Amino acid sequence: MKLSARILVFTALAVGSISAARAAVETYTIDPVHSSVGFTIRHFVSKVPGTFTKTTGSITVDRENLEKSSVEAVIEVGSITTANEKRDNHLKSPDFFDVANFGTATFKSKSWKKTGDNTFDVTGDLTLHGVTKEVVLHTTLLGFGPGARGAQLSGWEATTILKKSDFGVTGPAMLSKTLGDEVTINIGVEADLKA
Repeated sequence: MKLSARILVFTALAVGSISAARAAVETYTIDPVHSSVGFTIRHFVSKVPGTFTKTTGSITVDRENLEKSSVEAVIEVGSITTANEKRDNHLKSPDFFDVANFGTATFKSKSWKKTGDNTFDVTGDLTLHGVTKEVVLHTTLLGFGPGARGAQLSGWEATTILKKSDFGVTGPAMLSKTLGDEVTINIGVEADLKA
């Protein structure tokens, strides 16, 4: 084989390998309409639920090695709802989240550890109320598949437990015995494959 032909073959193989590697990595955009970040917190002896309704971000996955995946998300804290306007306004106030000064919460993953067939411990930095802490999201891949109008989707669930005191969201002292410190977080995500 002539040298020029060998170079052409080598180039074609190299380009093919690069294309295959790129094809294995996919980026999905979180769909805020079909995603939610829910929470529950103790109130006296019961639990009260709430939701942050506006979440954006992206998930980059390597289907051949999902432990190489990453996720970044932004939550609009002012989108909090507990089905009670007075309580929601109080939660947005400086007594709690102080959304005028801390309007968003962010999460950026640092590592994914496989814990089962479709489960992972996703470790990352959560920044909330001006405080950054490392947290672990216990995450389940629900699957990949087609959506409406030819869209390709991925679905995810995640849970974790936070202490609101770790982020300085303690509330007035008079409510310290009323509200628990631990907050259970439940996340549901549908994400669209970027073209």
